[in-house]
Amino acid sequence: MTWLTSLPMAVLIIGALAAALLFAIGVRLALRALIPAAQRDSAYTIAAPLMTALGALFAITIALTVASEAGLLTSAQGIVSNEAADASRLAWAATSAGVNPAPIQSALLGYLQATRADEWQGNQAADGDDPATSHALATSSELLDSLDALTSDRRARLAAASRQLPAFYVVVLVVAGAALIINATVLTLRSRWRAGLPVGGLVAVIGLSLALLFALGTPWRGSITVSGQPIDAVTQDLHTGYFHR
Repeated sequence: MTWLTSLPMAVLIIGALAAALLFAIGVRLALRALIPAAQRDSAYTIAAPLMTALGALFAITIALTVASEAGLLTSAQGIVSNEAADASRLAWAATSAGVNPAPIQSALLGYLQATRADEWQGNQAADGDDPATSHALATSSELLDSLDALTSDRRARLAAASRQLPAFYVVVLVVAGAALIINATVLTLRSRWRAGLPVGGLVAVIGLSLALLFALGTPWRGSITVSGQPIDAVTQDLHTGYFHR
């Protein structure tokens, strides 16, 4: 599933819309071939009452799932902000009386740079075994003694990055969307293609909803990703010498 959620936003939108549209066209052609003209009124009678139930099922399921994924994205952003805040506190703590700040802040800078360069996107964001970041964490015993909060947030970030969109969610949503398209298509079998154009709006909604879900599915690998700006800000402050008393 990761390969799908890692696609660029434009590819997700175009791909989801194209897949939904092709499916709708294929369903219409198949149903017109399978259901004789004399039985289409009966099919309409069966499909009409199901439309509300199927529409509600898809709407509720996609709404809950997207809301959940959006909440997880917000939570992931909060973890990054906490990690940046911990780094900032550590940088200030290194300026305490009797402490030599240079090696601690230098090691901290190396850690933050390695995090953004080698541990932010792709598989390394979830594995947590990037050599550069691990080396940066081990460069100073003083840094290690002060890294409890920072390393805890790093572990939380790695745990959040390793999460994937549950495959069962995707299967349920795709099946619900497909059932909704099929049912809507049955309702337009008695009409010509132009009368069936409103189904295109339904197809677009389903395609865009699935594209949004995939985009939100992996905050460190997808097209909608967690911002590294909080960590970049601390890195910039370390570069400019802001953490000095």
